[in-house]
Amino acid sequence: MTDDPIKTERRGHILEVTIDRPKANAIDLATSRIMGEVFRDFRDDPELRVAILTATNEKFFCPGWDLKAAADGDAVDGDYGVGGFGGLQELRGLNKPVICAVNGICCGGGLEIALSCDIILAADHASFALPEIRSGTIADAASIKLPKRIPYHIAMEMLLTGRWLDAEEAARWGMINRVHSSADLMPEARKMAELLASGPPLVYAAIKEVVREAEDMKFQDCLNKITQSQFETIDVLYHSEDQLEGARAFAEKRDPVWKGR
Repeated sequence: MTDDPIKTERRGHILEVTIDRPKANAIDLATSRIMGEVFRDFRDDPELRVAILTATNEKFFCPGWDLKAAADGDAVDGDYGVGGFGGLQELRGLNKPVICAVNGICCGGGLEIALSCDIILAADHASFALPEIRSGTIADAASIKLPKRIPYHIAMEMLLTGRWLDAEEAARWGMINRVHSSADLMPEARKMAELLASGPPLVYAAIKEVVREAEDMKFQDCLNKITQSQFETIDVLYHSEDQLEGARAFAEKRDPVWKGR
């Protein structure tokens, strides 16, 4: 047991990252920098294939920015670290799947961090909101991401009014993948992580790069770039041992053994 605000645990190819800042798991500048270092190291570790982000305390997942720290001198425009706020939003080249297991209140910057993950699972008592409007500020990352993830009018209602969604409604609008009981949340997140960890990491990397780059490209331009192997991850994939292994495993009617090279 340590006083570190971010706990990590390796489970084979899986890294579990837990926010642990009583009482509410709010994130100050120092914690954000630690999260950036954790996810940068995850990105760069060839043995790690999948990460799960969760938090201690069944009441709060994360409310985002630590206003008490701000009152004590943490600047809103301070140094958030290598990955931006929460370590994920601006981390370049993160081409591995990240699962978010939301175990409580997820609002403000906490929701923005969750939206930076690839799969979001939530406990049935979890709730979601963007309350920045009530304190006279903007949920900047959410204003960019949320209208692209869920129906425009629902996203705008959340941004303009700060209203809360329970887990079932969040799932209904497609903001999260699935809702589980509190007891089942982490077992289900681990089951999902194990499924992903057993898959082809080079394909995951290619999928994440294409999806990320395609946001700002026309369909045909992006497709041309794929077919011409102009994405680095696709070029690596097409010249990899794993590409041959996939074809051989299919021909031999066996499960492939992915090596990530």
